Amino acid sequence: MSLPRIGIRRLPHGEGLPLPAYQSLGAAGADLCAAVVEPLTMAPGARALVPTGLVFAIPPGFEVQVRPRSGLAARHGVTVLNAPGTVDSDYRGEVMAILINHGAEPFVIARGERIAQIVVVPVVQAEFEEVEHVDATARGTGGFGSTGR
Repeated sequence: MSLPRIGIRRLPHGEGLPLPAYQSLGAAGADLCAAVVEPLTMAPGARALVPTGLVFAIPPGFEVQVRPRSGLAARHGVTVLNAPGTVDSDYRGEVMAILINHGAEPFVIARGERIAQIVVVPVVQAEFEEVEHVDATARGTGGFGSTGR
């Protein structure tokens, strides 16, 4: 199986920071680092758009999902607000992480800190068509919580 190749352009404020990297052989996600110039303090309940200093060239048929790092979530309550965030294959702006501090204490993001992880995922675009009726299923119109705990 050939791996998708993602070209990465480093922006000036990303100089000296590592490219996304997998931290173990079995890791699904590659870590993203903060390209903040000065430390960024997030108060409890605050959200921040954290720059990475990177622009991705994602091949067609793939997306990059920005996801939380479990250690930040477990230890500090800091997570990706729109998890998973999608970076589309035709987007050529800076990749950023929308973080939120659900913790009880301020959280300081330092330059180069691993703030999120990315997972490269294949995608399929569907063809949408309006119809008069949809087929019935056993679940029917049962919505939130209808399948139990």
